[in-house]
Amino acid sequence: MEHVVIVGLGLIGGSLAKAFAAHTEDYVAGIDTDPAVIEAALAEGAIAKEGTAEDLAHADFVYLCLYPQADLDFLKAHAPEIRKGAVVTDVCGIKGEICGKLAACAEQNGFFYCGSHPMAGTEKHGYFASYADLFKGASYLLAPCGAPEEVVDRLRAKAFSLGFGRCVLTTPEEHDRMIAFTSQVPHALACAYVLSPCCPKHRGFSAGSYRDVSRVANINETLWTELFLDNAGPLTAELDTLLENLSAIRNAIASGDRSGLCELLRRGRLIKEELGE
Repeated sequence: MEHVVIVGLGLIGGSLAKAFAAHTEDYVAGIDTDPAVIEAALAEGAIAKEGTAEDLAHADFVYLCLYPQADLDFLKAHAPEIRKGAVVTDVCGIKGEICGKLAACAEQNGFFYCGSHPMAGTEKHGYFASYADLFKGASYLLAPCGAPEEVVDRLRAKAFSLGFGRCVLTTPEEHDRMIAFTSQVPHALACAYVLSPCCPKHRGFSAGSYRDVSRVANINETLWTELFLDNAGPLTAELDTLLENLSAIRNAIASGDRSGLCELLRRGRLIKEELGE
């Protein structure tokens, strides 16, 4: 049994706590600014107790599950309390903006830092949307940022014990470039899509396509504003590519270019088929 502290019991932090409770024997303390969340997590058995400085002093693992800047602020404020040799990780959807700073703080204070990102979530947010099997079969991204191989191996083992299906090693730069494409562009696209004046009138005219494209527009705008701005370079590059491709399709339609339009659609179909998804 190891001592785990989870800082921030939102969708991801709350689901981590519930996964630890359901699938491991580890002792989990939780930290959250909302007393109602702490009360619920205790009542449901997701955590053994509310986390304190004493828990940080005994922690084997500390999971930072706040917004990016809040993770940095928490670690700077509480670094002296964290046990020497502990493993600290985060679950942020961006890495380049924070990994170097978190790793430097860890080195200065005698514990280890390895970045991580659970590739799981829903369009809902907050503790009361969390559940123990959120990570079942999901990918767990690890950005070592100089962490020893033993630390990476320990986090990998924890991930598998929580239900993750695979672990992928990456760098902060590769992480942010790929996440811009796989996660951030879809959220931006969904929001842009539902801003159409047709959206409020969609009922009766929509089916799976509308649902699939619009689902993640149910967004935590405060968090995603921070994520978008912290990853501005890779994200704007991907948005430029999307706009270029949409413009090509739009212009082919506007000009009546049947063969050009058919070729663009065919290329999209072939890429998707080749991926086997």
